[in-house]
Amino acid sequence: MANLITTPVDPHAQQGVRNVMNYLAQLSGDKIVTGQHTQSMAMEEMHHIQKITGKLPALLGFELLSYSPNINYLDTDEPCMTEVENNFGTLKRAWEWAGQKGLITLTWHWFSPLHGRSKSFYTANTEFDASLAVTEGTPEYEALLSDMDTMAGYLQPFCRAGIPILWRPFHEGEGGWFWWGAKGPETLKKLWRIMFDRYVHHHRLHNLIWVWNAPSREHYPGDDVVDIISRDMYPEKHVHTSQKERYDSLCQITDQPRIALIGETGILPSPEAIHEEKVGWTTYMTWSHGFCLTEEFNTFDALKQVYHSPYAVTKEDLPILY
Repeated sequence: MANLITTPVDPHAQQGVRNVMNYLAQLSGDKIVTGQHTQSMAMEEMHHIQKITGKLPALLGFELLSYSPNINYLDTDEPCMTEVENNFGTLKRAWEWAGQKGLITLTWHWFSPLHGRSKSFYTANTEFDASLAVTEGTPEYEALLSDMDTMAGYLQPFCRAGIPILWRPFHEGEGGWFWWGAKGPETLKKLWRIMFDRYVHHHRLHNLIWVWNAPSREHYPGDDVVDIISRDMYPEKHVHTSQKERYDSLCQITDQPRIALIGETGILPSPEAIHEEKVGWTTYMTWSHGFCLTEEFNTFDALKQVYHSPYAVTKEDLPILY
């Protein structure tokens, strides 16, 4: 699609960032990059896709939840510990994928910086008040920055290596289910801007592509701090479309035409419909937890059709971008 903004909001963005943004903009309205979230070291989803289709996704998502500094191991439960333990070390897999020049996106289910138990990224499992965390001098603010700085340390080697990352923090912030969205749009926008300033100007993480992930204009923090817009969606099982209505709605959150992607989905989109209807999604990422591992949500035939579509970009089709 014409006239999409491709200049990174970080004026010192690395060339890999610029290459990825230009590439995605060129695809918009024509093709879509295949993507898959991986939750664990085993990466069952990626291996399953390769077995069924003979191809690999061009984009892999990696989960950072086990890298959260404030996991409360003394007040937790078995599901939480299983998820954390399975996630340990997944950045090693991200490094391996970078060695193959694949696209990387990171998701952080951020255990609350203070006062959490079990899966404390959920609002129900923490008393952490994000509205206090955006006020300098509070214990919440200091804890917030401390966690941000810890995560910056994990991101810094990728920066030094010139590896671009589609960075999608504070995802689904329009809802109240995560602590970062629980205090409303103004707090969410302040959280985003604090992180942007901290990572761009203090830590100089110039390899990050800033991906906003909420379909609400009220929550949008501003074009000066967002490179790409996105939203998550879990449509009806086995219904593969262009998701045009959701795309058109997302594009309303900003006055400038921006690159757009599907941050998470349970159901595979239709590359053919995206091409025929000129819908501007540039990537999708099927979530883990069985959405492509079983036929409950996407049949294996549908998976093959997507990965063999002339309008889908798989790993084999991806140019060298960094």
